[in-house]
Amino acid sequence: METTLTVPAESAAGSPAVPAGQLVTVRVPATSANLGPGYDSLGLALTLHDTLTVETLASGELEFELSGEGAESLPRDATHLVVKALTEALHRLGFRHEGLRITADNVNPHGRGLGSSASAVVAAVSAANALVPETSRRGRDWILQLTSEMEGHPDNVAPAIFGGLALSWQDSDQYSSTCASVAASVIPVVAVPDYELSTEAARALLPASVGHHAAAMNSGRAALLIHALTANPEFLLPGTEDYLHQSYRAQAMRPSAELIGALRRAGHAAVVSGAGPTVLVLANGEAEAREVVDFIGAHTAGNTPEVGWRVMKLAVDVEGAKVEVHRR
Repeated sequence: METTLTVPAESAAGSPAVPAGQLVTVRVPATSANLGPGYDSLGLALTLHDTLTVETLASGELEFELSGEGAESLPRDATHLVVKALTEALHRLGFRHEGLRITADNVNPHGRGLGSSASAVVAAVSAANALVPETSRRGRDWILQLTSEMEGHPDNVAPAIFGGLALSWQDSDQYSSTCASVAASVIPVVAVPDYELSTEAARALLPASVGHHAAAMNSGRAALLIHALTANPEFLLPGTEDYLHQSYRAQAMRPSAELIGALRRAGHAAVVSGAGPTVLVLANGEAEAREVVDFIGAHTAGNTPEVGWRVMKLAVDVEGAKVEVHRR
């Protein structure tokens, strides 16, 4: 599909255009945020990748080829999140584009709590950064700032950028993140239902405040979770206990909440992935991962046959966003 590309006046005026013929590819992992008690602060990169290729054109047109998740519903014009984020990133870098040829292959399910919008903005901003001359490029910390601003928080974009387990925080309008290595025995298993839940709808269910006792309990579990993920996975079950958000969101994703409850009663560290409705289980070793896959199949067949579930045994992505510049 081709359409005339409208470049914002403020980015076009006085800014040089990126030369035509620049071609970059970005591969970005899906992410799971919160991980139970780490609300808006913890995120894990997963081996489920979207791929974005961007080529600059001499014409003022946008060519957009989209395949995979969202191919039937997402726009293929300047309103697409990738185009908006890429255009804004170029503007922040002091450039504009004449036209674009974009190819997006989406593997990450949309509206399921696996950071699909974060993957899109990280891919777009990373591509923009690679398209400009080398002397104008910025580091990954700059990408973190801009993408966190676009998303409103860093919990998904940080692991998408850096890989691994990302611990993020905010001071005023400054976003920061550091990464930790996850123990080799930790295996993420996701159960993705066939219904969606928007982040906005999930956040709207949260109370404006929680009691001091709940906050204190949650702090202890978040600290324990980092120890469990990085050094001692036998504490994954108590470390993933949450007191801030999951119970309030359960009404909007009842099949997922019931599955999480059943998994935890069986001794597995199950949580809501991000805002949901995907269920994430942090298994300790291959044997437990296989047991979790079988448990999910049996539970959902007997209790939620009306819901379709896609169960995937993944791994922790340790590289984050990978950018390849094909030519310049």
